[in-house]
Amino acid sequence: MKMPPKPLIAVGIVAVAAGAYTLLRPESEDARWLGYVEGEPLLIAAPVSGTLAARPVMRGQAVDKGEALFTLDPQTADADAAQLAAQVAAAKAQAADLAQGRNRAPEQAAASAALTSAKAQAVRADADYQRIAALAGKGFASRTQLDAARAARDSASAALQQAQAVLASGGLSAGRPEQQAAAQASVGAAEAALRAQARRRQEIAPVAAARGVVQQTFFDPGEWVPANQPVLALLPDDQRKLRFFVPQDRVAALKVGAKVRFTCDGCGDAARAATISYISPRAEFTPPVIYSERARAKLVFMVEAALPVAQPLPLGLPVAVAVQ
Repeated sequence: MKMPPKPLIAVGIVAVAAGAYTLLRPESEDARWLGYVEGEPLLIAAPVSGTLAARPVMRGQAVDKGEALFTLDPQTADADAAQLAAQVAAAKAQAADLAQGRNRAPEQAAASAALTSAKAQAVRADADYQRIAALAGKGFASRTQLDAARAARDSASAALQQAQAVLASGGLSAGRPEQQAAAQASVGAAEAALRAQARRRQEIAPVAAARGVVQQTFFDPGEWVPANQPVLALLPDDQRKLRFFVPQDRVAALKVGAKVRFTCDGCGDAARAATISYISPRAEFTPPVIYSERARAKLVFMVEAALPVAQPLPLGLPVAVAVQ
């Protein structure tokens, strides 16, 4: 069998070596995009001013969801809540009073007894009139006696009607429908104010909305805290992200939701994954925080990628990112 010429063998060896180098060589600097770990802390404040009574957390401390962060002095808030609770009770009492009958129970009992008496008087007066009328028809009673009996009957009937009206009037509500509606509206307004105060009481003693790390504290217990002034900054674990910069000739291939892999010092040999969450619509020159001699004058686009919650990397950590 005839052997191939030595130059062809040399060319084949060079081709195989070049292919192996292409497949196995590490990524060049152009294929890796430099960036760092960034985070968006939550500035926790209270809507009212007051003395900082307690701050059980310290800078750098990890907190769980629902853990207390700080508390302003609650004396003023508690006093306001007590005042509003009293206003609610007063409004309810007024509404209940307007809904009750005009007369109290003893007064209604007296009116009922008067009605019974008036009924008896009316029955007696009517019987007397009927008897006098019968006698007058036979000539045994005068015209004057008949007129007196008729007047007594009519008077007893009028007294009966009056007693019935008094009893019915005493059973009516003390307030007109419009007054009762206004009283119920006052109750609703007082209860709403009390709920708002209860919410404000919670806001002066906030808790962590998510698991994270206290990034910074701005006030110590005993200091006066102005309204809406942050007391501390909390960095939730799910608010850490990668911020890296992609050359203008590569950014068009990226999409929000795409996966990228990255490496960093101390992260181990295996590359970690992140998900692109934002691509800047504007180009910029490579920022000075990215120390790269070859890319310092290139136009780049800032890209952000969300990190898994299980990867709470420190802020500012440099990373090298590549498309997955």
